[in-house]
Amino acid sequence: MFSTLTEKYKTAVNKLILLDYDGTLVDFVPTPERAKPSAHLLNTLRTISNQPQTEVIIISGRLYFDIDRFLGVLPLNIIAEHGAMVKENGKWKKQIVDYRLWKQSVLPIFNRFALTCPNSFVEEKEYSLTWHYRNAQLESGHEHSRELIRALKDSARSYNLRIIDGNKIVEVMNNDIDKGKAVKKMLKQNEYDYVLSIGDDQTDEDMFCALSDYSNTYTIKVGEGETFAKYRVKSVSEVLNLLEQLSK
Repeated sequence: MFSTLTEKYKTAVNKLILLDYDGTLVDFVPTPERAKPSAHLLNTLRTISNQPQTEVIIISGRLYFDIDRFLGVLPLNIIAEHGAMVKENGKWKKQIVDYRLWKQSVLPIFNRFALTCPNSFVEEKEYSLTWHYRNAQLESGHEHSRELIRALKDSARSYNLRIIDGNKIVEVMNNDIDKGKAVKKMLKQNEYDYVLSIGDDQTDEDMFCALSDYSNTYTIKVGEGETFAKYRVKSVSEVLNLLEQLSK
């Protein structure tokens, strides 16, 4: 697989690389603030982004100033909060109108589950709320996540919200926020003859699905589970190996 992707990359004229962050470029850690990029990763991304006619974009669910703190030193555009915020040419811009009144209904529910499920916690972002249960006991975390999803359904209907059943997280956001929509908007603005997209979680499936409508696209799922991606790798280390090959 890698040989095919690298060969086509080398012969392409105008290239786009879309990379999720957590679970794709860095391994999961107990708390999000500890998932710092290594110097090697930063150097690899910088090298690729400096190649002619090559655009590297990080597309993450993270809070925009969070991901900027990790990767802002690089000459990259960044899509944060699943498409709600975009950094282009060094400036952040909002992509949706969301007054976030729904948080008044949803945040108390999240906080209640954080109290009843030991070692879980709530992360409040600008345009979404996330309940993390990666550090909780496996069976308890899973059971609580099912209960939380059921508890959120009324609020989701009332406020037109989307519930993401992700990798050891439950996330709620405006239904208009979607990595797939963000990618399609980008592809309308530029023409690429090579698009590589890599991600690990449920929101990355929106991106993979959107890219299936275009030619010369190569989508990679990191880890297990059903996917719209054309290829699959087992781990972050395999992703880094591929990127290192592209950087040469």
